[in-house]
Amino acid sequence: MNSSAHRAALAGLVVTLVLVAAAIVVPPLFDWQVWTRRHIEDGTFPPLHGFPEVKAGIGTVPAVLLALAALRWADALATRLPWRRLLVVAYAAGLVWLLALALVDGPEGISGVLGSPSEYLRTARSVDDVAGLLGEYVARIPYSAPAGNWPVHIAGHPPGMLLFFVLLVKVGLGGDLAAGLVVVAIAATLPLAVMTTVRALGGEPAARTVAPYLVLSPAAVFAAVSADAVMATTVGWGMACLALASRRPRTMAGIAAAVGGGLLLGYAVYTSYGLPLTGVLALAVIGLGRAWRLLPVAVVAALAVSLAFTLGGFLWWEAYPVLVERYWDGLASERPGAYWTWANLAALAISAGPLVGAGLGATWASWRDRSARVVVVLVAAAVAMVALADASQMSRAEVERIWLPFIPWLTLGCALLPERWRRPGLALQLATALLVEHLLHTSW
Repeated sequence: MNSSAHRAALAGLVVTLVLVAAAIVVPPLFDWQVWTRRHIEDGTFPPLHGFPEVKAGIGTVPAVLLALAALRWADALATRLPWRRLLVVAYAAGLVWLLALALVDGPEGISGVLGSPSEYLRTARSVDDVAGLLGEYVARIPYSAPAGNWPVHIAGHPPGMLLFFVLLVKVGLGGDLAAGLVVVAIAATLPLAVMTTVRALGGEPAARTVAPYLVLSPAAVFAAVSADAVMATTVGWGMACLALASRRPRTMAGIAAAVGGGLLLGYAVYTSYGLPLTGVLALAVIGLGRAWRLLPVAVVAALAVSLAFTLGGFLWWEAYPVLVERYWDGLASERPGAYWTWANLAALAISAGPLVGAGLGATWASWRDRSARVVVVLVAAAVAMVALADASQMSRAEVERIWLPFIPWLTLGCALLPERWRRPGLALQLATALLVEHLLHTSW
């Protein structure tokens, strides 16, 4: 099995690297106008929503030092630390990694993105009436909205994420820097949620093995101050609740955990139109935990969230078709599907790090291994979600952050890599993150 996993991992890595190289080379080689940024083509760097910019900053040295320390000690710590202490160390390391990468751009790396006119904060500061906001939400999605259309991120998502930032404003954390730090603090818990899920399903060795790849993922470049990282973390803890519920399905604690999972996943659906796809992962978690009796509990809790938004005036199923019209009225119609259908996956490979391709190969080679069942099923669910999202054609470009809710579950495949891959694989991931952060302006 070890030799077959090695060959499959190598094949997966090669395919991933070729995909990324093709996505970078094809547009200039064939003079394709792929429009990663409106009215700007020269100097951009497809498939990412950014452009080349060599830089260093106050976060450079901490990021490099953390990377070197991880290569020396991460694997040993993940293997030997008691579980709770491992979670604490993982959170601290993830927090430093996120902050260091963001601060390569200086303090602006934390405050700049959320302060953009296209983001949530500026609108959140003007919201005084939540009921009124929900009631007019759909009407202001189209470009032709009489009362003025929403900025792109608000129009492109249900109101759940906007309400999160409204809450930050109301509690005094609505400044660009303060909100950025809150997002970083939340995003740093995502690896803990995924590790907790895997452990609760009986996969503690896998959770420990994959911990360094989850904590020090290249996705941190795009997660540090991205609202999509909050969405991903909401999904992550929703899955963790479902997994924990499966350990004690007949107790009040288990039922409470199932309710918590349903509420979190229900709310996640109201932060992004793509997150109903996480139902595939939720079914995988419940199936692995053999806790089907808790599925109705979680579903009812999720529907309670939907009912609250509906009674408030926002109807998800009415909003989505309006968004589709706005989406195709905009730049998306100029972005060639012949490129973005596969280039989106290349952007995913850059965001997740190319080792994820090797992990997928190792997962494929391990599908008959009973000891790898938890990881194989969760990775298969993640692959299904990505395939469905890509087939929807509702995100041509700008996807390196949109993939964040799915990336940690794909990364689980790295737990099945042969041992000789672990340190070189982690080095590849760390190098990817550092190169992307220091050589590109990523816009997120």
